[in-house]
Amino acid sequence: MSKRKLSRRQAWRIEKIQSERSARATRRDNIADEHLQEGDLGPEQHGLIITHFGTQVVVESIDAPGAHKRCHFRSNLGSLVTGDRVVWRDGNPYGVVVAVLPRETELSRPDPHGDMKTIAANIDRLIIVIAPYPEAHANLVDRYLIAAWTIGIEPVLLINKVDRIDDATRDKMTTLENTYRKLGYTVLKISTQTGEGLDVLTGYLSQFTSVFVGQSGVGKSSLINALLPDANLRVGELSERQQGNHTTTNARLFHFPGGGQLIDSPGIREFGLWHMDADQVLEGFAEFRPFIGYCKFRDCSHRHEPGCAILAALEKGDISQTRMDSYRYILSTLAQ
Repeated sequence: MSKRKLSRRQAWRIEKIQSERSARATRRDNIADEHLQEGDLGPEQHGLIITHFGTQVVVESIDAPGAHKRCHFRSNLGSLVTGDRVVWRDGNPYGVVVAVLPRETELSRPDPHGDMKTIAANIDRLIIVIAPYPEAHANLVDRYLIAAWTIGIEPVLLINKVDRIDDATRDKMTTLENTYRKLGYTVLKISTQTGEGLDVLTGYLSQFTSVFVGQSGVGKSSLINALLPDANLRVGELSERQQGNHTTTNARLFHFPGGGQLIDSPGIREFGLWHMDADQVLEGFAEFRPFIGYCKFRDCSHRHEPGCAILAALEKGDISQTRMDSYRYILSTLAQ
């Protein structure tokens, strides 16, 4: 497929965006250099990025948990994100991040411009939050499951607002729950209104560094307010179309008193996988894995070829038609 030729206006806009990014990076570097050259910075120490505000980050000192400092950082450090472990120097009024430590894991997705955007770093659990309203979409859940498999972290499906399940949503929510339980995934059911499941969720989160992901409006901020009342996060209402409004604009890390850390990420309506290839998508479907590599043809597309192990599993019922449809739809978005 040939690349689409850009119009003169589109080319001008791209060039303008790139020059603005370069100018911002230069200004940030100049500010960081000024602080470094002033010589009034404290000694190097280790820290954890709690959140990100434009050209600054908020760093928590490892030696003094709860002590936060706004810091500048140089553009050659790359894009720093919530959960990054860094080396920084304290200053007045701002500190400076001088190095970033290697990430153990990172959750990323393409932005609308096709550039990769890292959402959170150094996480070991991906908590996929869904609710009866806004409508839960299995294909979005499947995308998160693929992402979790690819980066080697365990996903959890969290069904929030179970008190709001009604006759219009009961069958769908039950199907989603049963589908993913049968596949071996951990499924938790929560209600901040009745308190159902909150103790179980608190105990689970206390063991890991987790990140909440999901659509806007599924109640991630309300969950954090219930788990950590002092967080006092802004909570948005659903629109008349039962779609969520964005209330979290920057990923932010919280500590639990009994252990564990949680990163709350901004809600989205789509999680793109355009940066992945077909093999990664295939492996991201748990029930497909036992049959991978057993097709008659090495370049099998799993659509119509004779001797296809995936199609044979579909016919036997080892793979559901719903999940096969989800797999094929995600593949079609890669081609687009």
